[in-house]
Amino acid sequence: MTHTVKRTLAILFMAVFGSALLYNCEPETDSLGEQLFIDGAAEGNVASYDLVAYNVNNNDSIRSDAGRLVNMINTSGISTSYAVLGAFSEGQFGMQKASYLTQLRMSTDNFNFGTTPKVDSVVLVLRPNSIADSVVTRPLKDENLLVGTETVPVSTEIKSYPTNFINKYGKTKLGPGGSHTLMHINVDEITTFLDSNTDAFKYSNVVVNTGESLGSAVFDGNVTSKTITKKSDNSALFTSDAGLRIRLNKDFFQTKILDKSGKPELMDAANFTRYFKGIKLSVTDTDGYLLQLPTETMELIMYYTNEKNDNGTITRPQSTFKLLLTGGIGNARIGKYEYNRTNSAWETARESINTTDGDGKLYLQGMGGPSIRVKIPDETITKLKVLYDQDKAAITSARIRIFTDAATWSNNYRRQNNNFNLVPLTKNEKTGLLEPSGFTSDLTAGFGMMKSYDLDKNPSYYDFVVTKTVKDIVEGGKDNNLLLLSMGDFILTTTGTYGGYKFTSRSFATERAVFVGSDKNNANRIQLKIIYGTKK
Repeated sequence: MTHTVKRTLAILFMAVFGSALLYNCEPETDSLGEQLFIDGAAEGNVASYDLVAYNVNNNDSIRSDAGRLVNMINTSGISTSYAVLGAFSEGQFGMQKASYLTQLRMSTDNFNFGTTPKVDSVVLVLRPNSIADSVVTRPLKDENLLVGTETVPVSTEIKSYPTNFINKYGKTKLGPGGSHTLMHINVDEITTFLDSNTDAFKYSNVVVNTGESLGSAVFDGNVTSKTITKKSDNSALFTSDAGLRIRLNKDFFQTKILDKSGKPELMDAANFTRYFKGIKLSVTDTDGYLLQLPTETMELIMYYTNEKNDNGTITRPQSTFKLLLTGGIGNARIGKYEYNRTNSAWETARESINTTDGDGKLYLQGMGGPSIRVKIPDETITKLKVLYDQDKAAITSARIRIFTDAATWSNNYRRQNNNFNLVPLTKNEKTGLLEPSGFTSDLTAGFGMMKSYDLDKNPSYYDFVVTKTVKDIVEGGKDNNLLLLSMGDFILTTTGTYGGYKFTSRSFATERAVFVGSDKNNANRIQLKIIYGTKK
């Protein structure tokens, strides 16, 4: 319903839009209708129009290869990426499980491990983002440690840090009344070559075979650092940064790596990635939480000894050798995601998507889950054009307002952020398919994309800025009244600019939400909110 804002607001509109439109502190307001306010005061009007919004079934699949897991684009170096690990179940979307597949590369090709090398131990180090100021230091532990051939008294200090809740989504609470946080992690050998040039190895529903089980660990939500010092002179014998260290099968690496020293399998990266095809990180859980892991800090470290002859004295000093997991050196990496939608609300909703009138509830989920299409109806555009042509109205603000569904989606799993992307859709003339065509004209013009309100309440709502988009349709005659809303924000570069409309965090966005759609009986239905001014 349209209503007239009080006279005091009319004076404000005159001041803001008549004399300072180009310099307004509200960036979504532009100067396209400025001429209407030059000669005097204007009437400010607010109007709400229903939208046609419906669910998009993405078939639980998404491109999740190395190029899509990037969370920051480095324009002059190695870009950083996230992997997702874990599982989470709830009634609206069902069960979602995330695994991570990655190739390994030798830190030095054709490396000489020396005479009769023998593996002492192998660890895979994962370093989730931790909260440094929440450290808990355990009491020092005094013991004797064998260093070479000498038994040395040492002290061991272990510090524990909780992982950052921002990178966790799901059931993460500790203590009485909370949900479990234990994550049971498995590491397995991959026996399928990860051919990153083939489409089959670019999508989240990829199928690979696994061989030997290499190791496992139980993650309690905390990462630890360790320092071992000699008691005699307080010199450090061993230090490790905060992380989760998973002990792997040393016999496997003895056979797979050290016994192949000098052989063609270790000659170069091309040979090695076909010989040792990679590892899979997965969880045995079907419920718990999803954890985003930085991939650039992952390490696989082999501790080994080899025989040294020092003037007739035979020793076996310990050395380390790393197998690299980082993406900057060209490793193929894939986020593998599995779903069980049985008995979930989304399972029912996806069977009855209404592209004509819209859906009553809208489902939005990252990592291959559903998206939302939003259409400005033709009759709404006609009404706005009449206002523009006949009433000389100038649109000063346009927003798509969408409420979370209070009946089904509470605050339990809501993140306090704006992790969305909104892009216009156009038809591909060759394929006939609707495809994203770029940023919205609002974002391109620097007006921003969205505002959020009352995120700590149920319901909360989000406003997506479409002022210039609507003005282009109404005043410029453009035909771009269909938009796609997805989970996952646009990726920034290290210079602070967007990397492009195709670069979003959707491939590793763990969030999801249920919104009110085109439900005529719900006051919180999705709507287009317009503010426009007319000459009095």
